[in-house]
Amino acid sequence: MATEYQLGITPVKVDNLPPEDVLINQGRALIEGTSSWQKGKTFYKVVHTSSRPKVKGEPAGWYHRVSEHAAEEASFDELWDKLGKNKGENEVNYVKEVKKATLVKQISPTQAIWSMYYKFSPPVSPRVFTVLQTIQFNETSPRNGMIVSIPVDLSPDPSLAKMEEKGVKARYASIELLTELEGGKTEWKMATTSRAEGLIPQFLTELSMPGSISHVSIPGSRIHGC
Repeated sequence: MATEYQLGITPVKVDNLPPEDVLINQGRALIEGTSSWQKGKTFYKVVHTSSRPKVKGEPAGWYHRVSEHAAEEASFDELWDKLGKNKGENEVNYVKEVKKATLVKQISPTQAIWSMYYKFSPPVSPRVFTVLQTIQFNETSPRNGMIVSIPVDLSPDPSLAKMEEKGVKARYASIELLTELEGGKTEWKMATTSRAEGLIPQFLTELSMPGSISHVSIPGSRIHGC
């Protein structure tokens, strides 16, 4: 196993996946450290962004969003049902660019490989993001749930690789953390790093990140636009 793994945007081989506890521990450490990142714009009056520039050895910077939502918008359970359960499948419904989600392999009840097919307006070619998603849910107060997604390379296993859609192979890593707050509120944090690959310059990808991660509509909730 890839015990020396460092959470980032470099794809891991499907035959050498990091242990679940390594991903969860590194994901929690990274997202808890976002409080010291450079503050960015606020979107929709409730979504606050920040960023951490890429460092030596990293091909992309990291971007973070955080928002609080009252129970009238969506309860903790409603949000977790969309973000923490069948996440790949649900993203087809709340991320407009995601046109297809394929469950490549269910590794355990808390870990799965998904291949996501994104379609954009011309002239941008379709992108394929294949990720290993690891989930942790804590019932202890305050309840919280985390999803760690990292890029995975399926080429060592041809039977799995053939399940990917055709398109430019792009990559992202992300950590999402939902925390139940007092008064029925829910805090939603997300940190991500991404490379669109192909002919799209990396600086354009990064310029658009704060806005793109702030705009999300969750079907079945009262959260629309953020």
